[in-house]
Amino acid sequence: MSQTAVCPIPDDRDDRKSAAIARANAHAEPGARVVSRFSFARDVLRAPQMRQAGAGAEHVKLDNPEHVSVFFLDGELHKKRRGQLARYFTPKAIKDRHHVVMRRTTEELIAELRRSGRAQLDLMTMRLACDVAAEIVGLTASDPRAMSERLRKTFTSIGTSKGSWLQPLRAAMRTLTFMALDVMPAVRARRKAPKDDVISYCVAEGFSKKAILIECMTYATAGMLTTREFIVMVAWHLFERDDLRALYLAGDEGTQLAIIEEILRLEPVAAFVHRKAAEPMTGSNGEVVQPGELYGMDIRAANTDEAITGPCPFAIDPYRAERQRMTTSWMSFSDGAHRCPGAQVALHETRIFLDALLRVPGIRMANPPRLDWCAPIQGYEVHGAFVECDRV
Repeated sequence: MSQTAVCPIPDDRDDRKSAAIARANAHAEPGARVVSRFSFARDVLRAPQMRQAGAGAEHVKLDNPEHVSVFFLDGELHKKRRGQLARYFTPKAIKDRHHVVMRRTTEELIAELRRSGRAQLDLMTMRLACDVAAEIVGLTASDPRAMSERLRKTFTSIGTSKGSWLQPLRAAMRTLTFMALDVMPAVRARRKAPKDDVISYCVAEGFSKKAILIECMTYATAGMLTTREFIVMVAWHLFERDDLRALYLAGDEGTQLAIIEEILRLEPVAAFVHRKAAEPMTGSNGEVVQPGELYGMDIRAANTDEAITGPCPFAIDPYRAERQRMTTSWMSFSDGAHRCPGAQVALHETRIFLDALLRVPGIRMANPPRLDWCAPIQGYEVHGAFVECDRV
C-alpha cells in the first residue's frame, strides 16, 4: 500500500469501540506511575533493569523457577526459557506448521456455518484459537471441541468480576477438570511419543505436573482467550465498514496484516502492563527511574500518542504504519523481552479466518457483540456476536 503523508481522515473521528468500557474499568496497579507516552513506555519495557510486575507477579515465588510461568521470569532465566520455546513461533513454523491447523479449522468452521446459516462468532473464534494454541502446546490428546468449551468456561470463571463466593471454587474445579481431561492425556501421550511442542519439551526437562499445568494455562490464556477477543473485534470493524472490508478482501497478505494491526492499535485487548525497577535507568527523554518504582504502561494511550501515530490517532487508517514507518504492532503485544511470543501466530490466524469468513456468500453480522470486562487481564471481552449467511 502507499498513501500520501497527510492523513485524509477528520481529526475528530473516533473509531474505537472499546474506549468507553476501558475508560470505566481499566486502571494501573496501586502506586504505579502511569506511562502514556509511547517512547517512554518502550524505554521501560525494553530496559534490562526492569522486572515483570502486576498480574499477581508480586505473589510469585521464584525459589523454584520450574514452577513459575515464563511470563513471570526475568533476566537469564527468562531468556533461557524463551530461547528454548522460540522455535514454536518462528516465521517458518507459522508457515509450515501452524497455517495447516489454521486453514483446516477455518474450513471446518465455515462449512458448519454454511450448513446452518448462522453461528456465534466468539464461539467460532474460540475454537480456532484453541486448535492453533493446542497444536503449539501439545494439547492434542483430547477432543478439541470439548476442550474448547471447557477452557471457555474456565476463563469465564476466572474472568468474572462479579459473582458469589463460589466463583473461585468453580474456577479451581474447572482448572482441575482441564488438567485431568486435557493436560494429563497429552502428557501421557508425549511420554510415549514425543513431538515438537511445549508439553514434549516440559516432559523431556522433567517438569512436574503442576509446572506443566502452569505452562498450559499460560499459553491457553495468551493464545486462546486474548486472540479470540481481537479476532471478533477486527471482524466487527470490517463488517461495519464497507470500504475497509473491500480493501481487506482485495489486498495481499501485507495489506491485510496492516489493517488488522491498525485495528489492534486502537483496540488492544489488554489495557495495562506493569514493570518494577530493580536498578536505576534513564529513559531516552532523560527521565530517571529509581529502584523500586512501579510503572504502569497505558497501552491504549501509548498507541494513540500522536507523537508516534501522526494525525487522527483515534481513527482507523490502514496506511498509518507505512506512513509512520512503524514495523511492529505498536504496543498491543507489549514490547521488550516480554513481548508476546505468539504475536505473529495470532495475527496470521486472524488474517486467514477473516479472509475466509468475509468471502462466504451472503455473510453479514446479524447481532453485534456486547463488551464485558475481564479484570484479571485488564482487558475487554466480546460475547454474543452472531453472523448469518446463505445456506447451502
